[in-house]
Amino acid sequence: MVELRDDERLDYLLAENLRIIQSPSVFAFSLDAVLLARFAYLPIQKGNIIDLCSGNGIVPLLISNRTKASITGIEIQERLYDMAVRSIHYNDLDKQIQMVHGDIKKIPETLGKGKFDVVTCNPPYFSTPPRSEKNVNEHFAIARHEILCTLEDVIMVSSKLLRQGGKAAFVHRPERLMDILTLMRKYRLEPKRLRFVYPKQGKEANTILVEGIKDGNRDLKVLPPLFIYQEENQYTEEVQEILFGKKED
Repeated sequence: MVELRDDERLDYLLAENLRIIQSPSVFAFSLDAVLLARFAYLPIQKGNIIDLCSGNGIVPLLISNRTKASITGIEIQERLYDMAVRSIHYNDLDKQIQMVHGDIKKIPETLGKGKFDVVTCNPPYFSTPPRSEKNVNEHFAIARHEILCTLEDVIMVSSKLLRQGGKAAFVHRPERLMDILTLMRKYRLEPKRLRFVYPKQGKEANTILVEGIKDGNRDLKVLPPLFIYQEENQYTEEVQEILFGKKED
């Protein structure tokens, strides 16, 4: 059993056969987190993975099915951290996933520099707006805007946490692409894989997935585009597989 509070609900992660605690007034994960979890390189067996800005633990939960490595999630908002801890416990993943309640900027000193093989992050996308424009919901505002951490903070911290040759994977918006690539090089995370995500054919990209290697060679590969919907607004075959798993023959 799991204790649900206020307007929380227990949702299915169908492809992974897991459950996750969500709250429409506090936090519910988006497709971006699911795409990041599938895009990121993961060691199959041993290793150490860290997910920054974990929210309700969606990325650690999703990647747990693809690796036996130890996974650490970092979340600064206490309510979201608590939701993640309860979801991890409900799925009996306490031995593989641990959550840390704290500021990502302090994590390299707390957990140690150069200790991780993989960093993943679905960071706040938007620069901090004037107070009058911020989302009146504090939880949403912190998750969506660079209030408690900036894009540069995320990339700098990722570099500090990674061992040499370790990989960092981010999901973000196309309008920040040049900022991301510039900052990655500044902090020795050489961009290696880039994928553009489109709502459907004929539309502009609205999401990017990018992976870098710490102190890697300069050899960026642009992967085939990912389309979310077909013309009739049904998920494409690739997205259906990501969300619901492969169909049985």
